Parts: sequence; structure tokens; C-alpha cells
Amino acid sequence: MDVVIIPLVQVISIAIDIFIWFLIASAVLSWLVAFNVVNTSNRFVYTVGDFLYRLTEPVLRPIRRILPDMGGIDLSPIVLILLLYFIQSVIAGLAIRML
Repeated sequence: MDVVIIPLVQVISIAIDIFIWFLIASAVLSWLVAFNVVNTSNRFVYTVGDFLYRLTEPVLRPIRRILPDMGGIDLSPIVLILLLYFIQSVIAGLAIRML
């Protein structure tokens, strides 16, 4: 049984880590666009930004609806990252108990 559980938990953990990096990249890119460091008229920047938006927005949107308006500060990526780390540790803990 542990032959299946350990690799499955590792794959889920890696997928969560990759998604967290996508969230961080999306936040950094939005800051760079907001401060005019990069321009979305550049096709590469637009493509990367659109990819990150399409990947992260469906998960961030429900969190944004729950969180109160903080002015110009979007706390939803931070909340989601903390939630993902919590889920990751719960899954790892359950896998350890099953062994």
C-alpha cells in the first residue's frame, strides 16, 4: 500500500509547490505591470501574464469575494498560499499515519 501512497503524496506535494510558484509569479508580474517596469503591449509579457491569469484567477476569485476590500491591496494570493501549505501538511500527515 505504501508503494502507491508515498509517490502519490509526493506528486500532490510537487503540484502544490508548482502552483504556489505560479501564484508568486503572477503577483510579481502584476506589480511589475502596475509600476510600468514591463509593458503588456510586449507580446511575450502579455502571453505570460495571460497564462498566469488564466491559471490562478479561477482559484483566487472565490477568495476575493470572501475577503473584505482592502483598498489597492490584494491579499488573496497570500491567503491561498497559506491554505495550500496547510492542505499540503494535512495530506502529508495523513499519509504518514496510514503507513
